[in-house]
Amino acid sequence: MSDVQIRAIVGELIKTNRDLKEVNSKLSDAQSKLIQSEKLASIGQLAAGVAHEINNPIGFIFSNFGTLEQYLEDLFQMLDAYEQAEASVSDGAALARIRSLKADLDIDYLKEDIPNLMRESRDGIQRVRKIVQDLKDFSRVDARQEWESVDLHAGIDSTLNIVNNEIKYKADVVKHYGALPEVQCLPSELNQVFMNLLVNAAHAITAERGTITISTGVEGPNVWVEVADTGAGIAQENLKRIFDPFFTTKPVGKGTGLGLSLSYGIVQKHSGRMEVHSELGVGTRFRVTLPIKHEEAATQPAA
Repeated sequence: MSDVQIRAIVGELIKTNRDLKEVNSKLSDAQSKLIQSEKLASIGQLAAGVAHEINNPIGFIFSNFGTLEQYLEDLFQMLDAYEQAEASVSDGAALARIRSLKADLDIDYLKEDIPNLMRESRDGIQRVRKIVQDLKDFSRVDARQEWESVDLHAGIDSTLNIVNNEIKYKADVVKHYGALPEVQCLPSELNQVFMNLLVNAAHAITAERGTITISTGVEGPNVWVEVADTGAGIAQENLKRIFDPFFTTKPVGKGTGLGLSLSYGIVQKHSGRMEVHSELGVGTRFRVTLPIKHEEAATQPAA
């Protein structure tokens, strides 16, 4: 066998080895995404189960609360009647005990404060019910994974409520919602995209407080959703890798580097595109563009 043939075989082996390494890397990335997707599905299922369990006691608490308010109203009416009859009490000792008890209990204050306590408690229960409903809407594991027409604004608002604890101490949220038609999509997967973008925006804000702006609009057969922050921004050399699996600009232990990669994959699955613009010290803006109709998705270019 000549040297030329040996060099050709060696070159072919090197090329084959390089191709195998590339395929192995892609398989490893796919496996990691699959594992992460399974984790997210499990978390969603758990969240929906917890929401269902909380919803039941909240339901009868809310019902009992309405009954309690009616009972208190009746008792206050009776108390008013007693107060009107107080002047006609002829027994001096009994009248003294009544007035002493009224002073000790501070009835006038209770009549003013109890309605306020009831109103605040009702507001608290309604907030819990809203959070539980948003948790169910976010996970949507009770619905089959089918393409359906949904209101993206409702999905964004539900997600905002779920991640409120990540945002409220870091940023003010400003909404510039346009008039959007219903979009054919997989709602729970798009909610995951919105969650990743909102949490990343909050984490990007290093100042004492910043702003996260959510904008939406229509562009031909597509709709778009933008999430912009006033955070630290991303260096230009990192923008090319921002959607790569396991790449993250967060400190060690603060991120897996899979959130944006998974989001990018979900947007591609919807035949949409995902763009990012960033400037150091100014902030970052992510735009997700999606086809309105799933039937048109097959002809739309991927990201």
